[in-house]
Amino acid sequence: PAINALDQDATTGTTLTISDCSSILTDAHLGDSISINGTCLTITSFTPTHFTVGVSPETLRRTNLGRLSASSPVNLERAVSAATRMGGHFVQGHVDTVAKILSIVEDGEAKVLRLQPREKEVLRYIMEKGYVTLDGASLTVTRVSDDVIGDGGGEQGEEGKGWWEVMLIAYTQEKVVTAGKKVGEEVNVEVDMVGKYVEKSVRGYLEGLNGEGEDAGGGILEKMVGRKLEDRLSRQKAQ
Repeated sequence: PAINALDQDATTGTTLTISDCSSILTDAHLGDSISINGTCLTITSFTPTHFTVGVSPETLRRTNLGRLSASSPVNLERAVSAATRMGGHFVQGHVDTVAKILSIVEDGEAKVLRLQPREKEVLRYIMEKGYVTLDGASLTVTRVSDDVIGDGGGEQGEEGKGWWEVMLIAYTQEKVVTAGKKVGEEVNVEVDMVGKYVEKSVRGYLEGLNGEGEDAGGGILEKMVGRKLEDRLSRQKAQ
């Protein structure tokens, strides 16, 4: 599948038309969700071989879709059904940011890609052997460097400023457009949503214990240390 047309109009906004994709349109309907390079979009019109989607300004800011051109190949995926075997991890199609390919190294028949996110905040959701979605493909993280500054124990230079690596096996390389990209190009990134929910739940719990505010976590720690000291002092007095 590839982009047939990318139209930008001041009145109607941006639309993408994808061609040569009859295999995924057999039971399509207007309003269905479909993932283009990991971005969940809505079908606004279609034929047996083509379909069109609208792209919002927010989507253009978050993703690499606005930098595609006519004939650019894309990854396509229909929404999962309840009857489907659940492999990989749950992907929403809500892109968090883009990441630049820093290096591509061959390892036997596989390729190792090192990627650096535009927004470094997403690194807290990236962990070795965890999941990450690149251009819509669910992949396993093989290595991570959280050294955002690049001068505090991580690798030096541009590649030391926060990155992770994934490995594309030969089969995956045949199926995804990411395998054909070069150093310096960008991919869409969606981090594992479970990490986001856990983070928000823990933050809410801590703020609930200590009241609203940025210092909630520190306040809880102070209370824990204080109780520990009181307990030790009480035992010393009892002796």
